[in-house]
This record gives sequence, structure tokens and C-alpha cells, in this order.
Amino acid sequence: MTYHSYADLGGQENAGAVVPEAEGDLFHHSWEPRVLAMTLAMGASGVWNLDMSRSARETLPDYPRLSYYQIWFEALRRLVLQTDLASQQEIDDGVLRQPPVAVPRVLAAARVAGVLAAGSPAARPIDHPPLFAPGDTVRTRQQPRDHHTRLPGYARGKIGTIERIHGAHIFADRHAQGLGEAPEWLYGVSFEGAALWPERGTGSVSIDAWEPYLEPAP
Repeated sequence: MTYHSYADLGGQENAGAVVPEAEGDLFHHSWEPRVLAMTLAMGASGVWNLDMSRSARETLPDYPRLSYYQIWFEALRRLVLQTDLASQQEIDDGVLRQPPVAVPRVLAAARVAGVLAAGSPAARPIDHPPLFAPGDTVRTRQQPRDHHTRLPGYARGKIGTIERIHGAHIFADRHAQGLGEAPEWLYGVSFEGAALWPERGTGSVSIDAWEPYLEPAP
């Protein structure tokens, strides 16, 4: 089965116009701050990781018609059900029907600002040298994925040039599957616009790509 990300919209036609909103216009409904708070609290709990959360959002069948925080809410519901933190009936009627499940961590209110300010760096040590160097010509792998991936569809099977090496980072594809951090070298790769979109591409586009996304180009 091929994994389908509804969020992979780069380079697609008929996705609709991007309508900028006023700076600082963060919420449109009173429930949205609560969804943000729940998502942050559960993300900090350690029951799932950031890449699992992204995967849950991007594969929602109703993704195209949902608003930003509706996507967050539906993904949170999906993850809670998948990890047996609550049943669908408990979510529907708001009544606890099974003993609460212990989580690895609890984000106390007093720690929220500090935790958000500190962030969560994804750089990790690795025990082998990078396969590629700046200036190398590479091709992105084109095979369909049956799991979460951060390689955008428009860049698959395309030839580009290594611009820089960012170091080794948590490999999102495996992390999203619950297979550990599995660090891989991360590269900045530049593509000519015409190589991505032969009929209308101009200029150049740079993406960040983990080593398993790349192979040497002839």
C-alpha cells in the first residue's frame, strides 16, 4: 500500500490560493487555544513523538476540507485512540470509563514557557561519515513509500546538487513508525526549477533531504 500524505501539496495545481492573514491573528474560535494546549501537553507526554503526530495529521482523509486546528484535533483524537489512552465512547460523552493510563511525562503549567523556549533539537551523534559531500550530484529516490516521509512528491526521482551538510538528525521516516530515532545524515540539496517542473520551472529550489532519500547520480 502506498502512503498518501494529503499535506504534500508542493507543486500541485488547483490547490487553491494562499490567503495571508493578519499578523498575530492566531485563533478564530474559542475552542482552538484548547486544542493547541492539549496537543502540546500530549506531545510532551512521550506517548508519541513529533513525527508520529505529523503522520497522523497528514493522513487524515478529510484533511483538504478541515481547518488548521480541526486537523490538529482530529489527529489528536486518532493518536489517543491508537494508543488506548481513551475509547471512542469516552471521547464522545466525556465520561471516564477505564482507569487512566500513566504517561512517561507530564508537562506542568509552570514549565510550558520554558519547554517551548528550549525547543527539542533533532541533531544526534552518528557512527559513520556522510556518503555525500558539497558539490556532489545526486538523485532522489522515486519508489513509492508505504510510510511517512518528509521527501516532497515534486522532488522524487529528480537530480540535484549537494549544497551543504547539516549534520546527523533524527530520521523522520523511521521515527514516525515508532522504530526509534535512527539518525541519518541530513543534506541541503539544490534543484534547478526546470528539473522539477520542465514546462514552467525557473530559478532553483533547495530542500533538506536525509541520506536514505538520495543516491549518486550518473
